Amino acid sequence: MDLALTGRRALVTGASSGLGLGCAQALAAEGATVTLVARSPEKLAAAAATITGPVHTLVGDVSELDSVPGLVAAAEGLMGGIDILVANAGGPPPGTFATTPFEQYEPALRLNLLSTVAMCQATVPAMQSRGWGRVIGITSMSVREPLAHLILSNTARAGVTGFLKTMATEVAADGVTVNTLQPGLHLTDRLAGLYDDVSGLAATVPTRTLGDPADFGRVAAFLCSDAAKFITGVSIPVDGGAGRGLQ
Repeated sequence: MDLALTGRRALVTGASSGLGLGCAQALAAEGATVTLVARSPEKLAAAAATITGPVHTLVGDVSELDSVPGLVAAAEGLMGGIDILVANAGGPPPGTFATTPFEQYEPALRLNLLSTVAMCQATVPAMQSRGWGRVIGITSMSVREPLAHLILSNTARAGVTGFLKTMATEVAADGVTVNTLQPGLHLTDRLAGLYDDVSGLAATVPTRTLGDPADFGRVAAFLCSDAAKFITGVSIPVDGGAGRGLQ
């Protein structure tokens, strides 16, 4: 299927590895120009080397909210504009209600909620004015079923899901779709950081496999296509059937 993304311009954050890089690779494979944002210049350079086609990199930390408008302006300067935003960021530290001090909540909300709000405020109005745009928020299956020992992530990602769902209805008439993808267990550095032994995790997934970030990226690319123009305001699990809820 031709996703008609040739010439589209995508900003992908948290893009030096894992799900963010998978999304950037899939968009580039469909002809989009991509700008990768991450904190490490070395990891960004390595990530960019895996992409064939026009690719740019920007070093930045989206949790530093004051820097977001500058990062967006820099990406617009490199690409001539932004048609697609893939809002992604690493997860906050694990913890429970009993073990997580109050002071850790604000950084988590900046990282996984407020950074996406700031990026949308900086990119979506221009998409509206052009009559075409795509926003993909990468959240977690924990939005549907909160995960043990991840109270910060559960809280922040539920908040950003509510924000994006609300925004979706407000910008839909302007040709801008807004959706979230809810990953389950994917083979990423984040997963390795949360679990001492990831080899046994596949047995907990109905497919008996861990997710492939490249496959995840192709789902995101489809949502950015014209074929998906009637899909907006939805949250799609990409979890190998691990979710137990009916919705």
